[in-house]
Amino acid sequence: MTLFDFTNEESVQQWRTQNDGVMGGVSSSQVTYLAEEGQQKGIARFVGEVSLENDGGFAQILYDRKVFDLTGHEALELHLRGDQQTYQLRLETDAKRVAYAQSFRAENTWQRVRLAFADFKPTFRGEDVPDAPALNLASVRSIGFLIGDKQKGPFALLIDAVRAYRD
Repeated sequence: MTLFDFTNEESVQQWRTQNDGVMGGVSSSQVTYLAEEGQQKGIARFVGEVSLENDGGFAQILYDRKVFDLTGHEALELHLRGDQQTYQLRLETDAKRVAYAQSFRAENTWQRVRLAFADFKPTFRGEDVPDAPALNLASVRSIGFLIGDKQKGPFALLIDAVRAYRD
């Protein structure tokens, strides 16, 4: 099931940035629409710069305009191209103060990355939350891409599609 395919500018404008400025940091990012990138048509382009100043260190884009029911699916499949850095895909549900995250390396060629729901780990502000409830696939309220983990400097992630996968 396709969740996002970025076929037009409006589909990208529904995503918003959230950077470490919420904690006093100075990282910056933006998400823009690319009509074409090589053979790919319709891309979300997440770019910016992560700064570690003022205890900062992250930038992310979020989609939180709809609740997804991913019951019966096993994974999310991403079609993207990156910059050899590590990113997180983050899901939020009704669980208070918890995001469920899984890291992946974004190669500089187009790739499909499949992230099994069973491998998402509960976190809060970068720390594990071992007593968090299980990921509730029936109520995914936010999907986000984040770069952090002390990876300072410029970054660029091109996202063609996000799909829920079922065998």
